[in-house]
Amino acid sequence: MSNLVERLCESINARTPLNQSDLQLLIDGVATRTLPIEAITQWLKAVHTHGISVADTVALTTGMMHSGAVLTWDTSRPIADKHSTGGVGDKMSLMLAPALAACGAEVPMLAGRGLGHTGGTIDKLEAIPGFNCGLTPEHMTTIVNQIGCCIAAQNEAIAPADGLLYAIRDVTNTVDSIPLITASIVSKKAAEGLQALVLDVKCGQAAFMKTESEATELAQSMVRVAQGLGIKTLAQITDMNQPIGTHIGNALEVIESVHVLNGNGPQDTINLVAMQGGALLWLLGRCENEEEGRRLIIESLNDGRAAKKFLQMCIAQGASQSVAEELLHSPENVLVKASHITEIESSGNGWVESIDSMVLAQIAREHGAGRFAIEDEIDPAVGFILSAVKGDPIQSGQKWIEFHHNKPMNDTQRKNLTNALTVAATQTQPIERLIKVVQ
Repeated sequence: MSNLVERLCESINARTPLNQSDLQLLIDGVATRTLPIEAITQWLKAVHTHGISVADTVALTTGMMHSGAVLTWDTSRPIADKHSTGGVGDKMSLMLAPALAACGAEVPMLAGRGLGHTGGTIDKLEAIPGFNCGLTPEHMTTIVNQIGCCIAAQNEAIAPADGLLYAIRDVTNTVDSIPLITASIVSKKAAEGLQALVLDVKCGQAAFMKTESEATELAQSMVRVAQGLGIKTLAQITDMNQPIGTHIGNALEVIESVHVLNGNGPQDTINLVAMQGGALLWLLGRCENEEEGRRLIIESLNDGRAAKKFLQMCIAQGASQSVAEELLHSPENVLVKASHITEIESSGNGWVESIDSMVLAQIAREHGAGRFAIEDEIDPAVGFILSAVKGDPIQSGQKWIEFHHNKPMNDTQRKNLTNALTVAATQTQPIERLIKVVQ
């Protein structure tokens, strides 16, 4: 095995194509846990330092995809999903899967837990009493066959090679490699048996990719590889300098999602759900263009069809019918509440120019809304509700945010939260999320 890794590393260092048999042996050794961690680390560091070609990234992704179960569907079925690189208040999946199902698409979504400052879709769903994200591939297939959508946690059954590679990357400072990020994300999505995929690649101060050029490079890599695997794919580069919507934190984001599913909620969130869903419906050929797709998604939110799919998904994934119905009617009555709510007021008059998403995320994480280590327990009640967002008028002394917390808030956190709001003397414009599309 050591000779295998040395041969692969020599090719990477020399920037020559990788031997495909050697690459497959490496993936097999990772998936079966028979390759030493030191050897895997050596290979990861070589890829991180020198990169690999698009062709080799496609081969790596394909091997990782086939290292576990792959969902298979009749080719006539409109199977779709989206992936987001993570953001503050990014709750789109909770609404997008049922809205797409209401529009005739089918969504076997695999999602992750939060690590770092961004919350995970699975952590949000697990704030719902009884909701089970631990689905087997067979269980996912059954639920999609029955109602059109499910949202399951990534597990060892699907793309097991990625599980170990990601864990090693996390502790060896090799996370920020475009080919490794691409293979990790696309292998899991490809294993769902997709026809269409939309990638939400965020950039800005509270995103993994800080600049538009970094986000574009990652988007281009993922689009090329996913298309190389036969999946119709586009990427939307979106702004992650402002929090998404009005609710941040696991249980609170479920509340906002329910509001949107009931035809209400903040326009910022509705716009993102419609933009992602509209693109997927277009890629699947279920509408003439993305604009029509957006209209279809919004119709499903306004007429109750998306809410009905969400109700069915909650029940299919373990919530009782009474809990699921109460959740859609009065989510605040079902979800856990924080013992303290601290209101922060504006110190200036004018218009909201910006809200520092990263400050909000860091404070919420310190109070248990996010993790510092994989084994950390999440406090689903912790988070924020915004009373004002970018572009809104605001007066001195007016409440702009509520902090929901169970542990005491310290002086530094209060000061940082107060300073997270920037008020302009002249009128500002609401946030425009879409920066560019990569196809």
